[in-house]
Amino acid sequence: MSKPADLRAKTDDQLKDQLGDLRKEQFNLRFQKASGQLENVARVRIVRRDIARIETLLAERTRAAAKPAAAKA
Repeated sequence: MSKPADLRAKTDDQLKDQLGDLRKEQFNLRFQKASGQLENVARVRIVRRDIARIETLLAERTRAAAKPAAAKA
């Protein structure tokens, strides 16, 4: 589980890379669940929440970057 403070220290590119990795893991976990091979069912929830944390942080940064540009216009 990623801490929000740890995520805020990363760059946008690092967050996007981590997001891609988490999405791949999520796909693999769903595949394991469907085939009955998933052992750690709690991992699905953790991955899903980590994805949401990263997406929220990226959206905050996008809004923060757009706000000064809108104020100048």
